[in-house]
Amino acid sequence: MSKKDKKTKKEKEKKSQHEKDSVIKEETKSFAISEETARRYVSENAPELSETIHASKLQEAGAPDCLKLENQLCFPLYACAKEVVRRYRPLLNPFDLTYTQYIVMMVLWEEKQINVKTLGEKLYLDSGTLTPLLKKLESKGYVKRERSLQDERNLNVSITEEGERLKLLLHDVPGSMQACVCLEEKEAAELHRLLNKILKVIK
Repeated sequence: MSKKDKKTKKEKEKKSQHEKDSVIKEETKSFAISEETARRYVSENAPELSETIHASKLQEAGAPDCLKLENQLCFPLYACAKEVVRRYRPLLNPFDLTYTQYIVMMVLWEEKQINVKTLGEKLYLDSGTLTPLLKKLESKGYVKRERSLQDERNLNVSITEEGERLKLLLHDVPGSMQACVCLEEKEAAELHRLLNKILKVIK
């Protein structure tokens, strides 16, 4: 081993011993145990303590804690989505509609007829969720499902006259929700842009 390597090794050992001594000092002070007991504990748990020391130094240096709830972007997104859907309930309950059924109807009011697969892609809903939902809407007379004449493997869904009349009854829902959110027009537009940006990335 070269002199340089020996010097490096000696410095690492000295640094490691210094860190162990710091832990021993803290253990002795915090838990009122003897220095001999603390040294034995450090010796037996050296690998784990090394990682603990490293984590402690990162925190002391001001490194961000990635597991703090207040540092998460996902949580306010989740909480807002949950609360917005909750606010929809009293507006949709008189019409016996869930929020998911409501957004399906919104697509059909615009498209009139659409392939079920395409509908699922638009709404980020899988077939296991969408199929019973469409059956429920069909039983209420709002939509009609039928196989494509060009390819029977494809299932199309179209809006009925009753479904079109429902649009008139729900005309005031968007305005009521806008009052709940309390964002200025520019803020709402910016939030809409950012949310769509996220959806495109994670889809």
